[in-house]
Amino acid sequence: MKELLDAFWRAVAYCLHPRVIMLSLLPLIIAGGTAWLLGWLFWETAIDAVSAALQSWSLTAAFLQWLQAIGAGGFRNVLPLLIVVALALPVVVVFSLLLVALLMTPALTRLVAVRRFPQLEQRHGGSWWSSVFWSLGCTVVALVALLVSIPLWFVPPLVLIVPPLIWGWLTYRVMTFDVLGDHASSDERRRLLRAHRWPLLGIGVVTGYLGAAPSLLWAMSAATLIFAPLLIVASVWLYTLVFAFSGLWFAHYALAALQRLREADKVVELAPAQAAPASSIEPPLLPPAL
Repeated sequence: MKELLDAFWRAVAYCLHPRVIMLSLLPLIIAGGTAWLLGWLFWETAIDAVSAALQSWSLTAAFLQWLQAIGAGGFRNVLPLLIVVALALPVVVVFSLLLVALLMTPALTRLVAVRRFPQLEQRHGGSWWSSVFWSLGCTVVALVALLVSIPLWFVPPLVLIVPPLIWGWLTYRVMTFDVLGDHASSDERRRLLRAHRWPLLGIGVVTGYLGAAPSLLWAMSAATLIFAPLLIVASVWLYTLVFAFSGLWFAHYALAALQRLREADKVVELAPAQAAPASSIEPPLLPPAL
């Protein structure tokens, strides 16, 4: 717990570093610009397609007619917007996470390593391409888990537990690999993931809950859905900041754990060498017996 809190406060302080603020602009420009462009090109088309699909299904059509009959016709018009936003947000979150992991996390890790761990040797246990494939593989697993767990979201307590756990697992797997990619060997990375699985997952879950903060933009009012393309860009910026903080938290914790691991390995390696001279002392020669 002490190591977690120490890494947490260090990550908070590093978020105010000018270099971190500048690094956060690149994922924001790419993800935010992409989200705005897709929203500008396909927003109305997507809403019309969802509205047509709702009207074509007999069950949803009856539900919409019931809403109209009870005087909730306004919600009938908002429902397609809600569905489009609900489908777009997970894509935005995953895209933002991957951009931060690939573009920001290596730079943030180097910043932490130079300022706090200048003597830590780089053993390059993970290449850029292996990071890409690892991130994509974990993302596919997380998206499948989200789709499978959708029925659980309708159970009030579980909707507050299951999605953050999935996002936390994805964040922990992606960020830890990228943080340790340059400095740890493949064997060291596996050992750290095995030994620190639960603390790292805890960091991922906490940042997963923090990642839910941008969703509050959509909860302010149904009128905010009118500005959905702009709010998606604002959400991307908030997601970028959350994932940047997450990368710094993982970097401080994982690099400190790597340093302790290597120090422990040195102690184990030096122990036999220090014991060897004592065991190799030959007994004094006795005079021959008469």
